[in-house]
Amino acid sequence: MEQPAVIIRCENINKKFRSKTVLEDISFEIMRGEFLSLLGPSGCGKTTILRMLIGIEKPSSGRIIKDGVDITEMPPKERNIGIVFQNYSLFPNMDVYHNISYALSAKKLDKDEIDSKVRRFVEMVGLEEHIYKKPRQLSGGQQQRVAIARTLVLNPDVILFDEPMSALDAEIKVVLREQLKEIQKKLKITMVYVTHDQEEAFALSDRIMVLNDLRIAQLDTPQNIYHRPADPFVKRFVVDHLDRKVRSIEESIR
Repeated sequence: MEQPAVIIRCENINKKFRSKTVLEDISFEIMRGEFLSLLGPSGCGKTTILRMLIGIEKPSSGRIIKDGVDITEMPPKERNIGIVFQNYSLFPNMDVYHNISYALSAKKLDKDEIDSKVRRFVEMVGLEEHIYKKPRQLSGGQQQRVAIARTLVLNPDVILFDEPMSALDAEIKVVLREQLKEIQKKLKITMVYVTHDQEEAFALSDRIMVLNDLRIAQLDTPQNIYHRPADPFVKRFVVDHLDRKVRSIEESIR
């Protein structure tokens, strides 16, 4: 039987930290197999949404539905949602192989099955020649690829990314973006990606959620956001920024 197109539905989500409201009555759907970016300035609630999806934070009110099941109060380990953090969070005393295999070993899988899965994802992220290196022997981009492989190997329904490339230099970012999009298409996995970088969101996303002032300013395809911004904020924050970037590039090559 074909699975429904919507994998996660957030309904009327409000979030307060003590007396401060950070999200106000937001509702949206995440489509199965899509790459959705959450884009907005610092403090607009992007990471809070991610933390509620994974279950680290709970909404003050509203519901999160995944595949028809209310997961609002469900513990993170029962959601089958993975997350890749900005700081990699690798075990420094373990090599690439054992960083990736650790969670599988905890599930008591057969050694041959673990080995097969680990090597598949090591190859997928292009780290075959680094498989027995420790994190300190790897570049930032390579460490981030280990973190991605470690999440992929558990076969989650959804992977969340919290500004995973913000610490990397521009050239490495471009390569890792291309690789991440290729993996997403190959596995047909749902990815939700937090960023404050307009170019990154446009390069990666099927749809972009632009957040501002506690709410969703616009949720649409990159093309529609660029050509039909929903309000002055979206035009200023997204369209005008990208136009300035293009002009800057054109001037630098004249």
